[in-house]
Amino acid sequence: MLNLNYAYRIYPDVSQEKELLDWLEICRGVYNYALRERKEWINSRKCKVNACSLHCEYIIPADQPFPDYYKQKKALTQAKKEYPSLKRVQSQVLQEVMGRLDKAFNFFWKRSFGFPRFKKYGQYRSINFPQFKENPVTGHQLKLPKIGSVLINLHRPIPDGFVVKKVQIVKKASGWYAVICIQSDVKIPSPKPQGKSLGIDLGLEKFIATSQQELIARPKFFVELQSKLRWLQRRLSKNKKGLKTGIKPVKK
Repeated sequence: MLNLNYAYRIYPDVSQEKELLDWLEICRGVYNYALRERKEWINSRKCKVNACSLHCEYIIPADQPFPDYYKQKKALTQAKKEYPSLKRVQSQVLQEVMGRLDKAFNFFWKRSFGFPRFKKYGQYRSINFPQFKENPVTGHQLKLPKIGSVLINLHRPIPDGFVVKKVQIVKKASGWYAVICIQSDVKIPSPKPQGKSLGIDLGLEKFIATSQQELIARPKFFVELQSKLRWLQRRLSKNKKGLKTGIKPVKK
C-alpha cells in the first residue's frame, strides 16, 4: 500500500470561502467543548472531596466514565439537536475533530507533557474530509461535500492507479490549499542491501563513531582559527570608522 500527499492551491468563491470560515469556527468550538469536557473530568478526579471548591469546580459523578473518542463522537448526534449550527458541517468532518483531540491526548500521555490547549480565534486552520465515495477531482474542480465544486490548480496530475482517500483543506496566510491523500494498492519491495553497510553515530566526546569501531575526533575549527580571529579583532578596533581601511578586516 502506497500513500502520497499532494498539496494544491484552491480558489473558493465568496460564498464558499464564507462557508469554510464558518466551518472552521464551528470545528474550533467543538474542539474546545470536547477538550473542556475531558479537562473537567480529569480535574474532578485529581482534587480531594474536602478540598474541592463547590463554587468553581464542576462536580462529576464518580461512576461516570472518561469521555473518550467514541463517547464524544456518539454525543455529536445529541449535540446537533441542541445546536442546529452543527448540522451545517459535514458529519465526518466533525468526527475528525474528535479524532484530532484524541490524537493530541495520546501524544500527551505518551510524552507526559504538552497538555492540549484551547484553540483561540484563528488558530484552527484546517478541516479533514476522511472519505469519498468517488473521485472528487474532475478536471480543475474539487467537489467537497456541502461546499460544492471548488476551483483547484491541478499543477500535478494524479497518477494512474491512485485513488483519492481523504482531503484536508488548510487556511494559510497566502490562501486556501487542499492536501489530497492518494493511495495505490501496490506492493513496495523491501530494499536489498548492496555491498557493506556502515552505521554512523554522532557524539560529543568523539565526533563520529562507526559500526566498525572507528572513532573520529571532534574537529576543532574554532580553536585553530581563534588566534587569527583575535588578530583580526585587534586590527578592526584600531581602525577608524568611515575609512576604507576599516572595511578590509571585516571582509576577512
